[in-house]
Amino acid sequence: MPSIDATGHRPVSRGSLAIAAFSTIVEWYDFTLYLYFATVLARVFFGPGEASLLVALGGFAIAYLMRPLGAVFFGHIGDRRGRRHMLLLSVTLMTAAMLATALLPTYAQIGPAAGLLLILLRCVMGFSVGGEYTGVVAYLLEGAAPHRRGLIASSASAASEVGALLAVGVSALTVASMSEADLASWGWRIPFFVGAALAGTVWIARSTMEESPEFHRQVRERTIPESPLRHSFGNHRGAIGRAFAISALGSITYYVGITYVPAFMTSAGALSEKVSLWLSTIAAVMVILVTPLVGILSDRIGRKPVLISLAVGSALLPATMFALMASGSHLQALAGALVLASLAGGVSAVGAVATAEQFPGEARVTGLALGATMATAIFGGLTPYAAQLLVERTGWEMAPGAMIALVSLCVLPIFLIMKETAPPVGQR
Repeated sequence: MPSIDATGHRPVSRGSLAIAAFSTIVEWYDFTLYLYFATVLARVFFGPGEASLLVALGGFAIAYLMRPLGAVFFGHIGDRRGRRHMLLLSVTLMTAAMLATALLPTYAQIGPAAGLLLILLRCVMGFSVGGEYTGVVAYLLEGAAPHRRGLIASSASAASEVGALLAVGVSALTVASMSEADLASWGWRIPFFVGAALAGTVWIARSTMEESPEFHRQVRERTIPESPLRHSFGNHRGAIGRAFAISALGSITYYVGITYVPAFMTSAGALSEKVSLWLSTIAAVMVILVTPLVGILSDRIGRKPVLISLAVGSALLPATMFALMASGSHLQALAGALVLASLAGGVSAVGAVATAEQFPGEARVTGLALGATMATAIFGGLTPYAAQLLVERTGWEMAPGAMIALVSLCVLPIFLIMKETAPPVGQR
């Protein structure tokens, strides 16, 4: 067992931290797979026609609205029965949902009912992943040494992008390796079978994790809230609001600036699905490289200055980047995707630790569910649909970037007045 450090904190083992961090691969593999594969799933489950893509993205938005409900449900379990128990339960449900998706009949087989079944399973998935990311971030924050919390918590974001990279890579390989007829008939199932196998592997790994030392402290001191939901609303409304603001920026930069990009480049940029997916794969690698660097920076100089800088960049750059991606040039599209990926990766990295640090250990997971996950449901699940709708209705290719800029300008004043949550300089 790791020894107690100079601050009196007992970190969990490196093995448990690694399992927690890298297990976020599954959640983000599945949800980004749906967006990266949206143009294919639109044809397979919602039939031919230009409206199919919009319906598929609408289904994603509906499913994402289940995420806050799942977050509160699993947050209650995490705060009452432990972080480990919560994470095992959520990944069990995820495994079942992904396997069922891989076995679904298609539009060609049963008509519109296929799309309805897909959306229902997406709702189950949205519910199950509600507690995933917040539970992992809380576990990493509580298990890491104070001076390394930014780096350790950012590893969840990096691992998430590994899941996204895996999703876009599997999607690109699947699309490139078979005819459109085979893809629509059976090939689309391959990525979902891969996800189900990955989720089952994560369950096995999580069964070996230690419980969070913070939860052990609460058990020992008998400070576990009887009602985590009531405790959070009664004592941490300001923290919930700050977590909402941080997560709003992280969600819109990620879901519009990364996962929506392949659909945008295919529909507005006149690039093929194959090219768009490979460009997005390169952008995903950029996120993985940026994330730990921003995590380390937040440990060195604090969360607040990093958040402010990223909010300013997110206000100024995205609209121009979407214009570049719509140009039809492979090089310009890649440049735009890389800049957007860098911004999103940076916000996700510092946002992971900054949101969790808004709350004390008691009811931390529920507080994150109310703040961070609610923002993700609105600015993550709904924004790809809204972005596509705006582009189609207005013809303004910079509209998705303007959406990011608007959210950035709204949250920037909150970042300017919020208190620094990183440990004092002497402990960094």
